[in-house]
This record gives sequence, C-alpha cells and structure tokens, in this order.
Amino acid sequence: MIVLTTLAALLSGACNAGLVALVTKVLTNTGPTSRALLWGFIALGLGKVITNFVSQALLARFSHGAIAQLRRELMRKVLGVPLRKLEELGTPRILAALTDDIFNVAQALEAIPIITVNVAILFFGAIYLGWLSWQILLGIMGVVVIGAITYRLIVASAFRSLRLAREVQDRLYGHFRALTEGIKELKLHRNRRGQFLSNSIRETTEAHEKYNVAAELRFITAQTWSHFLYSAVIGLVLFLVPALGSFSQQTLTGYVVTTLYLMGPLAGTLSSFSLFGRADVAIRKIEDLGVSLAESSIEDCPIEQSKEEPLFESIQLAGVVHSYHMEQEDSNFVLGPIDLTFRPGELVFLVGGNGSGKSTLAKIITGLYLPEAGEIRLDGEPVTHKNRDQYRQLFSAIFADFFLFDNLLGLECPDLDGQARDYLKKFHLQHKVKIQNGCLSTTAVSQGQRKRLALLTAYLEDRPFYLFDEWAADQDPWFKKVFYTELLPELKSRGKTVLVISHDDRYFDVADRVIKLDYGKLVAEEDLTRTVGLPSAELQRA
Repeated sequence: MIVLTTLAALLSGACNAGLVALVTKVLTNTGPTSRALLWGFIALGLGKVITNFVSQALLARFSHGAIAQLRRELMRKVLGVPLRKLEELGTPRILAALTDDIFNVAQALEAIPIITVNVAILFFGAIYLGWLSWQILLGIMGVVVIGAITYRLIVASAFRSLRLAREVQDRLYGHFRALTEGIKELKLHRNRRGQFLSNSIRETTEAHEKYNVAAELRFITAQTWSHFLYSAVIGLVLFLVPALGSFSQQTLTGYVVTTLYLMGPLAGTLSSFSLFGRADVAIRKIEDLGVSLAESSIEDCPIEQSKEEPLFESIQLAGVVHSYHMEQEDSNFVLGPIDLTFRPGELVFLVGGNGSGKSTLAKIITGLYLPEAGEIRLDGEPVTHKNRDQYRQLFSAIFADFFLFDNLLGLECPDLDGQARDYLKKFHLQHKVKIQNGCLSTTAVSQGQRKRLALLTAYLEDRPFYLFDEWAADQDPWFKKVFYTELLPELKSRGKTVLVISHDDRYFDVADRVIKLDYGKLVAEEDLTRTVGLPSAELQRA
C-alpha cells in the first residue's frame, strides 16, 4: 500500500513540476500559444488531480486500517495481562494510549499523502530548477542546507517539550478519572473540591499547557525562519544572481515563478513536523505500554467459543500464597498459605473482618490473581498459564466493584430474551427494565437493582461455580432474605458450588460450611454447628 501510494504521489509531483515548467514557458513565450501547450496543460492538470486523489484514497484506507488494528492489538494485549499487573499499570495510562496517543498517530498517518505529494513536488521542482541552471541551484541548496540545520535544532527542542507534555497527560487522565468517579465526594466537600480544582487540576493543566505552548512556539519559530529563507532566496535570484553572471530572462523568471510555487508545498511539509513530532511521542508511549503489556501477557486468552461444557469434580487450593504492598502501613500483606477444597453442590460462606483478604482470596479462587506460591488444582491437575482461561470459564462472579454491561454479551442460549424476562420477574425488575434482542432498556437503577441485573446475567451464564462478594449488602431486607433462603439453596439444589462473602451471620445456618479469614490466615474451617453455636442437630432443624 505504501509503495502504491508513493508511486501515485511521485506521479502527482511530476505533474505539478510539469505544470510549473509549462506555465513558465507560456509566460516567457513572446509568440502565440500553441495547441500543444494547451493540451499539455490539460493533460498535466488531469494527471495531477487523478494521482493526488489515488494517493490520498489509498493511504486513507491504509491509515484507518492501521489505527483500527493498533487499537485491537492493544485491547487484546490488555485482555491477556494478569489483573494484578493491570491494576499496577493504572487505568489512566491505558486510557491515554487508547485515546489521545492513537489519535495523534492517526492524524500523522492521514497527513502522509499530502506530505508525500508535497515532497514529490519539491523533488521534481528541484530537478526543473537544475535544468534551468545548475549553478543557481547549487547556491540555493547551500542556503537550504544551512536553513535545514537551523530548523532541525529548533524543532528538536520542540520535541522535548512535547515529550514532557505527554508525561503530564497521564496525570491529567488520572484527575479526569477522579472527577468522574469521585463526583459525589467532591460535591459534598467544598474544601476538597476547591483544592482539587486549584491544586490538582490547575497545576496539571497549566503544566500541560506550558509544555504544549512551548512546543508550538518553537514550531512557529522554525516555520517563520523557513519563510525568511524563502524571501532571501527570491531576493538572491532577483538581485544577486544577475550581478554575478549572465542568465536569460526565461531562466530568472522560471526560478522566481517556481520558487514562489514551491513555497506552499515546502510550508506544508515543514508544518507536518508538529504532527509527526506528536505522533513520534505517542508511538513511543504506545510502544512502551505495548512492551509492558507484552511482557506481562503470560496467559493464553482465546476468544473462540469453547464447545466443551465447563464442569469439575474438585477445585483444590494447595499451599496458596499471595502478597501485595500496603502503602498506608508501608508493609506487605500476605494471604496464606491457604488449603481449601470445593466440590459441586456445596454452599460455602467466606467470612472475616475488613482487610482480612476475602476479596483477594476470591480473585485467586476464580483465577484472576495468580498464586505466588502453592498451586490451584482442577480435578487434581495444576492450573497453569495454558489452561487458566479455561479454568476461569467455571465461574460466574459478582464482585463488590462489578461492572454491568447493558447487553447480554456472549450468551448463546435458546429464547434468550424469554429466559431473561423470566429472571426479571423472579428478581422483581420487570417494571423497571425491559429486554429486547439481548439488550437491557436501562441500567440507570439503584445499586441493589443493578446487582440483581448482574445476578440475572450470572443465572443466564449457568456456570458450575457461583461467587458473590457482599452481594446482599445493597438489598432491602425482604430481598436479602429471598437471596439467602431461596436463591442460594436453589443454586445448591441444581448442583452448583456457591461461595458467598458475607457479614450476615443471621443466615449462616443455610451454609454447608463457613470459612473464616483473619488477616490473611485461615483461622478455622468449622462445621456449621460449631460456627453458629447450635447445641444439637434437633435444635438446628428447628
């Protein structure tokens, strides 16, 4: 595609140079204009238009395809990176790469056809000037070389400012995220809101503005310098060259007309340095992120639909250990070693105080976090990077920080809308939410109702292992009772393994067993009678 585009651009440049030569010939011709010159003008004009269109059309298709592929590859890499590593990289850095960085690359790619045509015009224009007089061309080239070196020095400092602006941009995206996710807290606290605007936002935006303005001023300075050199070249041709040698009026006229004509293409080429400078910085950031993601992409994450129904006989955690740094206490939190076994048809509660490691253990069990020591075994076989994604297909999970899609992506079952409507009625949402063609009419409902919509999706997934992280915390007392006394036993009766993270000790009696964590350690895995303090089986049944 690039070769075809370059050939079309070169032909367009040749046609432009031919037009300049033809115009100069007509201007300096003292006799009547011949029919051949007229037809030559028409042919060159049509050739210029057609080749220019072809080059831009070809590269427009190529550039947009390249941008789309770049986005797809970055997203695919993100999906292949362990969750813990993504949390360390941070959302702002990934968002900046997927939005502004790719936008800057796209702008530069879209400018390539115009730049290629301009360069071709300059190239063939120089050939024409050399044909008029190689001595004058050598003198002009000396001035151009001096100007190019000076221009490059100015532009290099502009690139440094662009790189600094891009570093600030990551922080700016972090503030954007704080604005959208912390809007309630900012509205409730005037001092926090004021300092957020005056310190965080103002300082970052001013730094971003300062570096960008500094870069643009340097680009403007460089472009102004190039215009000055143009004027100097025309002055040399008009006043100095006639004094140094005897050149025909046709040669001098051709030089002046061609030089004036080439000012537009040269200005366009020089102005593209700003675009390509930003694209260069963006490409480096994308490459840094891409390399970082590629180094972390240790998992096989296929997207093809698996024909195997996910089933298991046992899931065993053997000596599993996971740790991470706690900034508040400047220490490492260590979860484990954990030894646990889960089997089909079990209803298990995971309890413990805040910060005891319940959510971390849930992410390890579901394969989202990787054990630093020990291993997870599926039916006696270790879970590794090769089969971890297949292992994850066993789980339907609703975490405390869940995301709710507004459509039933990836669900392929007969009469999907009909089943979804049945669950909407079961969860008392039929008056709030409608479903059509797998799309929810709205997700703008209360947090408790959003969790019920997430539960609807989990039911439709129909996986063998269900995990609920404080799911009932936002439910009203009536539906909380329905969840514990009806929905959970129903899942168990269907042979599902259910792990519930909960503080609702009044409902512990519905569980087969209760697992308790205390600051990362498995304190006890007690049977139900000892956990809730029931004295006998008879009283428990009562």
